[in-house]
Amino acid sequence: MSRIGKKPVEIPNGVTVTLNENAVTVKGPKGELTRSFNPDLSITVEENVLTVARPSDAKEHRALHGTTRAVISNMVEGVSKGFEKSLELIGVGYRAQKQGTKLILNVGYSHPVEIEPETGLEVEVPSNTKIIVRGANKERVGALAANIRDVRPPEPYKGKGIRYEGEFVRRKEGKTGK
Repeated sequence: MSRIGKKPVEIPNGVTVTLNENAVTVKGPKGELTRSFNPDLSITVEENVLTVARPSDAKEHRALHGTTRAVISNMVEGVSKGFEKSLELIGVGYRAQKQGTKLILNVGYSHPVEIEPETGLEVEVPSNTKIIVRGANKERVGALAANIRDVRPPEPYKGKGIRYEGEFVRRKEGKTGK
């Protein structure tokens, strides 16, 4: 049995989970998320506890068991607490600013780069060199943070670029003169 798949998902107060055949809808203070899962797996809710069970030990069912439980757990956590990713800009003249809902990055190109977050996601810029991405959907928060980082990934010689907060960038030695 999958150790993750066997764990029940605790549903906190203020969060409601609705099952409709193979679709799960989770509503909470931070928003609403809906996702459909494989119909072979059985998902049940009893007294603020959600459990996922698989019909057999087939390879496909074993693979889906833990994944389904983890995704539902992330949905419950997202609508109750939310997720966030922090990025930092390192480099002379690199800065970020927010204009309405758009994020505008000046990271060494001849033009500023504009990024419009999709609905349900929020971008905050507490300082010129720090960006925080918040939202209820863990997958979308991570994807937006990765898209922002891809504008100027950190380079290994000087370490300049956009990196996740706390990310270690392995440095290389430059060419040595004679």
